[in-house]
Amino acid sequence: GEAPKNIVGRSRLLRKGQEVWSGEFLTGEENMTHTIANIEHHHFKYPAFRRPGDVHCHFFGTATLSFAAGVTAKPGDVFEISAPQFGQPLRNPLVKAGYKDKLVTVKAI
Repeated sequence: GEAPKNIVGRSRLLRKGQEVWSGEFLTGEENMTHTIANIEHHHFKYPAFRRPGDVHCHFFGTATLSFAAGVTAKPGDVFEISAPQFGQPLRNPLVKAGYKDKLVTVKAI
């Protein structure tokens, strides 16, 4: 069907089931710099992206940032986005990486 032109949603950061931050976001074509048709044109103009049977997903971020509000996410926190048109909210837990961060160096060949 036709994509909604205007969507008002909410981003939240949950810690141990409690909201520690939230912010409203706007999406939908009325709130975008480019039209969906323009984005589709620039994506599908390449033959490699027009193979029958392939599925393409585009994820667009929101302009709401918990970090900008001074909130630091911690392992176990859950990022949630929701909007009435989406149905159920999307939740992504923050998991600490299983490796230690270390300096990466590059050598010229």
